[in-house]
Amino acid sequence: MHPEPAQPGSRLVPGTAVRWRCTVCGFVFEGEKPPKGCPACHSPSAEFMEDSGRKQLTYDGKPFDVLLINGSTHRAGNTGFMADLAEKFLRERNISFRRFNLSEHHIDYCWCCYAVRAGSCTYPCRNAKDDMPAFHQMLAASKAVIVVSPINWNGMSARLKAFLDRTTCMNNVYHLKKPGHTEGKIAGILVNGHEDGAIKTAMDIWLNFEQLGYILAPFGIGFRTHGAEFNSKTDHEFFRNDEFLVHQVRGVVTNVIEMLHLKIEEKLRGKLIPVTE
Repeated sequence: MHPEPAQPGSRLVPGTAVRWRCTVCGFVFEGEKPPKGCPACHSPSAEFMEDSGRKQLTYDGKPFDVLLINGSTHRAGNTGFMADLAEKFLRERNISFRRFNLSEHHIDYCWCCYAVRAGSCTYPCRNAKDDMPAFHQMLAASKAVIVVSPINWNGMSARLKAFLDRTTCMNNVYHLKKPGHTEGKIAGILVNGHEDGAIKTAMDIWLNFEQLGYILAPFGIGFRTHGAEFNSKTDHEFFRNDEFLVHQVRGVVTNVIEMLHLKIEEKLRGKLIPVTE
C-alpha cells in the first residue's frame, strides 16, 4: 500500500527522527521506536515499519529457486509465523528463495484489460507503476512458489486476491498464442486461521496457479486452524506451540524441494498444451 502522509489520526512526536507506518492501516507515528500498538487498527508494534517513502519494487534478475509469499494483511501475525517456519526449512536445505510480505508492498487492483479487449491483457502488464511487475518477473524466474495465506471469511485475504488477479496477464499469453513463463513450475500452499475455510482457501489459491501451468507438489497443501470455541486472542500462543503446524509446514516445504530436484520444468518445456479459461 502507499506510504501515507501524516493524517489527522497520526501521532507525531516533535523532535524525533524516525517515522513509522503501520503496514495494516497506514497510521503514521514519529518516535524513537514504533508505538506499543496501533491506535487505529490495534495491530501490535511488529506491524510497523520505517516509512522512508514509497520505492517501487524491482527485480535484480538473479535466478533463485522459491518465491515465498506471505499473503496476510498482518506480516507479523500467525500467517507470518508459518512463513517464518517455511523460510527456516528452506534455509536448512540450502534452497535459494526470496520472501515477501504483501502488506509491505503496493499492488493495484487489476485493470481488467481483458474485459475491454483480449489483446490488451498481455505480459508485461500494462500497469507498470506499482510493485506487481517485479513480482511477475520473479514468478517467471523462480522454479517454485510457496504461498502462505490466512483464512478471511472462508477465503484468502484481499491483498492476496489482488496479487493473484494481477497474474492474469501471465495466463492470457496462452490465449494470445504467445510463449508462457510459468508452465511446469512447482507450487505449495500453506493456510492457517481461527476456524473453518482452510481447504476452500487453499483450493481457491491453487486454481489460480493451475491455470498458470504450475504443478502442485504431492501433499503440497498444508493447513492448521485453532477453533471457533476459542477466543482469537489465544491463537498466537496456540500456533507458536503447535507441533502439528510445524509438521505441516515442514512437509509442504520438503515436498516442494523434492519436486524441484526432479527438474520437471525443464523436462516439460515445449511439450505441454495449455488448457486454460
